[in-house]
Amino acid sequence: METTIKAVHPCFDVSAKNMHARVHLPVSPKCNVQCNYCNRKYDCVSESRPGITSAVVTPFQAVEYLKELSNYLENISVVGIAGPGDPMANPEETLETLRLTKAAFPEKIYCLSTNGVNLEPYIDDLASLGVTHVTVTMNAVDPLIGGKIYSWAWHEKKIYRGTAAGEFILERQLKAIPKLKDRGMTVKINCVVLPGINEHHISEVAKKAAELGADVMNCVPVVPTKDTEFESIEEPSKMQMFALRAKASEYIKMMTHCARCRADAAGLLGKDFQHAYGILQEYALRVLDTKNERPYIAAATNEGLLVNLHLGESPSLNIYEQTPNGFHLVEERTTPEAGGGEMRWTELAKTLKDCRALLVAGVGGSPVKVLQASGIRVIQMTGLIDEGLEAVYNGKQIRNVKKADAFRCGETCRGTASGCA
Repeated sequence: METTIKAVHPCFDVSAKNMHARVHLPVSPKCNVQCNYCNRKYDCVSESRPGITSAVVTPFQAVEYLKELSNYLENISVVGIAGPGDPMANPEETLETLRLTKAAFPEKIYCLSTNGVNLEPYIDDLASLGVTHVTVTMNAVDPLIGGKIYSWAWHEKKIYRGTAAGEFILERQLKAIPKLKDRGMTVKINCVVLPGINEHHISEVAKKAAELGADVMNCVPVVPTKDTEFESIEEPSKMQMFALRAKASEYIKMMTHCARCRADAAGLLGKDFQHAYGILQEYALRVLDTKNERPYIAAATNEGLLVNLHLGESPSLNIYEQTPNGFHLVEERTTPEAGGGEMRWTELAKTLKDCRALLVAGVGGSPVKVLQASGIRVIQMTGLIDEGLEAVYNGKQIRNVKKADAFRCGETCRGTASGCA
């Protein structure tokens, strides 16, 4: 009997979870919604939840990473994009990644997970690129409840807060989901269960999901996460989840084997291939985007020969370009003064808007997030500037690359990406 597409998607069919692997490509760092339970923290090898990734890659890096990963995992049937932000808050990166990976791996199943805010304008594009499965996170169908879940939503230069955010998000979801079905896509609704906020409302979400034509629903117990509004919320018990799913199943088929995957998950559900994180980081350090229109590369250097300064301690950055006669120093640019928090790095991103990469000996997490969200690759290394330039412009490997500091969780950490104790 011929296997259907649905039968080999482990998230949509429980019978496939022990046979068919999936990989998430983390190409979408920006998000257009701030959920009160979400902290999009990068670079923690010991946590397993949405919003976590060991690196963010460009579309070109993503397809090369997938090629390398396929040498280790022969049973990858699904390629998905699920963050660490929202795929459709990064539409150019998402669509380009789908185009490149579809061309290289036409036999794979393609899917994405989104909050739905910016989904509708791109449904036809997604369908033409072969996306067959879409997950929409719908946590409430009552704006008052949604207003307690979302801090804000952003769309077309307008910010919605509180109840207005809940109303706007729901409105966008209600428009998008039927159109997904009109294009023949399989739709899953994710609903994060938040005790004291929406646990009494889950069956209403299930009823609405069924009315909209969704195929399956996944009730996801919240993961209390530090530095969020809901960091002290109590995670629902297994008995609570069983009862909620049973009631919701009166309206729609339920998924019960969710692994709450990272944005860079790879392997079987619940059995991620740990070596993938290292492979992803290596490809994130290879700037493979040969079509990048930004001509320059910035370097933090003390004397103009070596990459040897921490970004926070660099009063200026050298700017280089590639010419037919080798690498050329274009100019020296002053960096914003210390202080000002994240605004300092936002200003630096504007200063480096014509640079495709930044070479530094050290850098903190905040500037990495801001700069990479602006399309600037941040490469931590030591050694000759020319070696870093060769890596960026010509795809060569850097010998003296520094691993992300956040991976070093402490001497007592024995993490296996199953959650911090």
